[in-house]
Amino acid sequence: MTGTKRLRYTTFSLLYFAQGSILGYFTALNAIYLRSFGISMSQIGLFSAIALMPLILKIFLGMLSDRVNLFGLGYRKPYIIFGLLIQAAGQLVFPLINPANSFVLLTAVAFLSLTGMAIYDTCTDGFALDTTPPEDEGTVQGIMVAGRALGIVLISATVGILSELANWNAVFLSLAIMTVIPIPLVLILKEPSRPPGRTFEWSAFRAFGKKPVIALGLLGIVGFIITSGANQLVNPFLRESFGISYMQAGFYAAIWGVGVILGGITGGRLTDRIGHKRSMKSALITSLVTVFFIAFILDPILAWPLVFLFGLAYGYFETVYFATSMGKTDMRIAASMFAILMAVANIGSGIGLAAGGFLSDVIGYRYTFILFACLNFLAFPLLRVIFNGSRNR
Repeated sequence: MTGTKRLRYTTFSLLYFAQGSILGYFTALNAIYLRSFGISMSQIGLFSAIALMPLILKIFLGMLSDRVNLFGLGYRKPYIIFGLLIQAAGQLVFPLINPANSFVLLTAVAFLSLTGMAIYDTCTDGFALDTTPPEDEGTVQGIMVAGRALGIVLISATVGILSELANWNAVFLSLAIMTVIPIPLVLILKEPSRPPGRTFEWSAFRAFGKKPVIALGLLGIVGFIITSGANQLVNPFLRESFGISYMQAGFYAAIWGVGVILGGITGGRLTDRIGHKRSMKSALITSLVTVFFIAFILDPILAWPLVFLFGLAYGYFETVYFATSMGKTDMRIAASMFAILMAVANIGSGIGLAAGGFLSDVIGYRYTFILFACLNFLAFPLLRVIFNGSRNR
């Protein structure tokens, strides 16, 4: 691996590390924080859905990045730095607001912080698309997924320890610090000039009328309803079923993150090796089995391997979905198209978070996990359309 590629991959992994720290908190641990103030799971589901809306709206950020060289400093780098700074500022303000007294204001701050994340996330994806050859798509997405999962692991352990031994202010300070770590490498990394044929063109958006792209978007919605919806419920389920401590909840989230890291790295290499179609089938089967068996946890000890395997399934599915999206992206609208595909998937995340919170209040955690597992069956028919009957890409 050349020095330039190593620097690029390291920068991508650290940017996703920053993203992982914030996503790990909001999708897995924020529920515990808000529950400590007496906020209901239905309210938490609504909070999460609103907070994650920037991940849907980021399609407009992708268009901006594709079209506008910001102050002549580049199409990707200045946006990335700006987004990181917004995210960090949001985390410093977050603990100053009491959720019980100012729930709407807290939701607005979360929305702003995740808007910062959406900005640098979109431009990081655009940077990766600009510089990654097709044969490395699985590998680079595996590195990104692993970097994000590492952020989840570290913030999960930090939340568990600091919430028990210190206070939540220290947790949010840690989130802000993790956010700014990639900035020095972003400043060093050279943004390549755009080659001919990759100039932004509105006509390239016709790609979204193609059946494989439509089916890929539907797959993203279904897949992320399952993974995000189930992930939000794991720690509240374990805490309310078995009385685990905040520290234990943090460690469960951390072991889930280790599974995601391995799922990303091994899933990325496997995808480049066996092809996107076969890899996606394997990912869906793994998701179905692991989410289903989480519903039958009867002892917190049994939760350790199942939470790890769920993390593995989560990382594997994310990696192969992102790699497939790279392969279907028109490079004239690289960041825009990829952002739209991710935004569509994030609609699934928002639905999953809101539905998971509502269903767990109505039918209970266990039946909600079973329902999420069964949703995987809706995804399999889409594969033939996505890959046009081919055996690989």
